[in-house]
Amino acid sequence: MTEPMEPTAAAAQEAIADEFSLFGDWSERYQYLIDLGKQLPPLDEAQQTEAYRIIGCQSRVWLVPSGTAGRMHFDAGSDSAIVSGLIALVLRVYSDRPASEILATEPEFIQAIGLAKHLSPTRSNGLAAMLVKLKAYAAAVAEGQPA
Repeated sequence: MTEPMEPTAAAAQEAIADEFSLFGDWSERYQYLIDLGKQLPPLDEAQQTEAYRIIGCQSRVWLVPSGTAGRMHFDAGSDSAIVSGLIALVLRVYSDRPASEILATEPEFIQAIGLAKHLSPTRSNGLAAMLVKLKAYAAAVAEGQPA
């Protein structure tokens, strides 16, 4: 597992907001999202199962938890380029962090970069479903249950 680029989820959200502020319009921001998605490591086909699938996403999305309450790691993938970029942002904020930090962190980067206004309703619903599932995994692990 790799170390997170930023020391805290809050720092990751600030860095994301700073990066997106460099782009003048949403066509550039969408391209950046697509580029981020292309950098995601491919999700093993064995992990692309119904057990890990996020229900509520228009595209197919899988979120695979691992680790302990002290440090949870998430692998994820999608068949959509833009959704893969959203996954990259979510993982940057939430992966490789303690379950307690995951549970305490609200996804402020969504508002900070203007995503809420520029995602289709189906993508917004899918992003919300992914965050709910991620926090449910963290809550389970924090309570000593397997994710």
